[in-house]
Amino acid sequence: MGLKRRAFLQQAGLTLLTLGISEAGLSLGLNRYQQALAQPTSRKLALLVGINQYPEQVSDRSTHGTALNGCITDVQLQRELLIHRFGFQPSDVLTLTDQQATREAIEAAFLTHLTEQARPGDVVLFHFSGFGSQVKLGENGELIQSLVPVDGVLPTEENPFINDLPEETLGLLLRSLSTEQVTAVLDTSYADPNRAIQGNLRIRSRPTTPTGWLAASELEFQEQLRDRVKISQEQSQAQWRTGQLPGIVLMAAGLDQVAAEGQWNGFSAGLFTYALTQHLWNAMPASTLQMNLSLATGAVEQLVGKEQQPQILGQKSQNPSLLPYHLKLDAATAADGVITAVEEDAKTVRLWLAGVPAAVVENYGQNSLFSLTQLATPADEGVQLLEAVLPDAEATTLPANKRLLQMRTREGLSVRAKIYAASSAVPLQVGQLVQESVRVLPRNVGLTVALDSSLERIERVDATSAFATIPRVTAIAPGEQSADYVFGKTQLGTPTLAASLISASTVEGGEPSQPINGDLPSPKSSYGLFHLGRSALLNTLSKEEEAVKTAVNRITPQLHTLLATKLLRLTSNAESSRLGVRATLEMTAPQERIVMQRETSRAPWDAPASRLAGLFVGDGRLPTLPIESRLQYRLCNYSDRPVYFILLGLDSSGSAIALFPTPAPESNSFDFKAAPADSLLSPGEILLVPQSTPSDWTLQGPPGVVENYVIFSRAPLTQTYSALEISMRSKADARRVSTLANPLEVAQAALQDLNQASLLANSRTDSATDTYALDVNNWATLSFVYQINS
Repeated sequence: MGLKRRAFLQQAGLTLLTLGISEAGLSLGLNRYQQALAQPTSRKLALLVGINQYPEQVSDRSTHGTALNGCITDVQLQRELLIHRFGFQPSDVLTLTDQQATREAIEAAFLTHLTEQARPGDVVLFHFSGFGSQVKLGENGELIQSLVPVDGVLPTEENPFINDLPEETLGLLLRSLSTEQVTAVLDTSYADPNRAIQGNLRIRSRPTTPTGWLAASELEFQEQLRDRVKISQEQSQAQWRTGQLPGIVLMAAGLDQVAAEGQWNGFSAGLFTYALTQHLWNAMPASTLQMNLSLATGAVEQLVGKEQQPQILGQKSQNPSLLPYHLKLDAATAADGVITAVEEDAKTVRLWLAGVPAAVVENYGQNSLFSLTQLATPADEGVQLLEAVLPDAEATTLPANKRLLQMRTREGLSVRAKIYAASSAVPLQVGQLVQESVRVLPRNVGLTVALDSSLERIERVDATSAFATIPRVTAIAPGEQSADYVFGKTQLGTPTLAASLISASTVEGGEPSQPINGDLPSPKSSYGLFHLGRSALLNTLSKEEEAVKTAVNRITPQLHTLLATKLLRLTSNAESSRLGVRATLEMTAPQERIVMQRETSRAPWDAPASRLAGLFVGDGRLPTLPIESRLQYRLCNYSDRPVYFILLGLDSSGSAIALFPTPAPESNSFDFKAAPADSLLSPGEILLVPQSTPSDWTLQGPPGVVENYVIFSRAPLTQTYSALEISMRSKADARRVSTLANPLEVAQAALQDLNQASLLANSRTDSATDTYALDVNNWATLSFVYQINS
């Protein structure tokens, strides 16, 4: 079988795809990072499969289109990460995409590239992005799960056989490996969604459950694998149900959920794959798989709510100290991207920026700066970075060891950058890693709302008209461009988008079909906002029916809050900041434990050992806390200079909040005049927020997701506290946790303060009027996402 399948691969002419990267991008032998990562005692092998272009025959919902858009990007995301961050040799990373990814080709490639080459102790990664499916074996048979290859056509009366790759086969292939250091990443899902598109997301489940039989050749292949690994059919069928799979299996969603791919400005990708790989680009040596999975889960939750929750399976899934992909990372290779091409003029380069959050990438402004990776020193802060951002950029002078790459244009995740370097600097090379230095963001960032396809034409017209009156909020048709939320309707009392967004006979982009029971009265419904994953933002729903324009006017304050949250998210930079700060979220009652801990990873000072880290318990999921929990933040400044801080965010009801550090004892209110001093963290200082013992910050509910942002700055956050003071009707309103009446103004003030801190540190007083320029040496925003249960 092995020789047969190897011959099949050779006949198919399967080769590594460069996916648009120049051939020079594969010549990494001289790359110093590759040399540092090389591990001659063990080999690293990967098989990456991604399918966008499915033929119509894989689904009976051809009117919706069966193409996905982000699976090839997923393959590229993993490939660049494995080569440049984990030290895989390019020749050891095999990719199968689109027409190459037939069932036989995937099985053959697994055997020849992984099973027949891997030895005990080697590291193996298998990745699949594409459709998953439930399959019914015969009219009264059992339901199984499968991966859908490009030739996974539906059964017909003439040919009643399923050509999918069953989960059981994948489990047997994983068992056929001689190593236990194996990771499978499956960015797909199996639940029948009865739809292909969900708002601006594409669903990676086949939108129907076919009935048929596995082909005789597949059954024979399974039997040969069982003989090879010496397990019974009953054991092989139970391995997914019991979790007895080799190594680790990372699933993009639970069995009863759907996995989605997101659309950003210029690119699409699996929500899970992008979030996971983005965090792994920046993971530090002590970072575990579960820590990174928890961060990725939080990133997915912010986009789609609870509709997609990544899962971890496998025999090693309960090991809290397990390393990502079974490999220890080198701090010197933490990066935001990599040079993929040096253009002929030697004055410009191409960068691949997959270590940056997707929302930041699509909002990057021209002139954003990057530098080559290097271990930071306090002396680095003397370089005047903003000189290359502000109008007199041509006058920029840099020391011989400092080279800056200034973003000029962007296409998807690929950026063309101008080189700023001393004339004596060594020429840049393909494969060198880069890190963010200055984040330039437009001041006019807006909120984009997709109008749900289930709305009638007149409803969409009225909604478009109403949204047009709200500054910085744009309404679009679903699938038209990147969106933040969906505006739609739901039946009263049901917190899920009505009509599953697209009915079974809707043509993509067309009118919804008429209901079969059209003569019956329609159920009462409420308009509101929904996550892209269809779950409602409950504070935007009404208990009574209303006109579309009335509903849009009603939710205008919530739209301002969501835009403010988007701005805060764009400042998140735990991975790129060079401030030496740490924040730990602790629960003090009903029990004591560490909920989450975030710290900057590129500071030039050594972070002190945390005696609290041993109390941290993580399982790769979003942290969950009960209502009435008492919480506190432990803030640490381990740099050699003072920093200022503020805590902002969203509570579980969707309201914008501020957490104040030190209320006046006699009034229990916050003194805004003393705000800069009270929010100062001296070098080496550790501060509890709130400072009361025991903590008097109590989670009130309702059940839902909470986002907190701890913002640190080298300069006082004067404008932010001024905006907070305006938000309060009186000084007495500034309690421990206060709801903000003007969240958008507060968020804009915070960005202006961070912009000002960067200007002052670079000895500048002028500022661009249409952008914020944020220097990583002068600010850090640490984000905390967790959920509250009753």
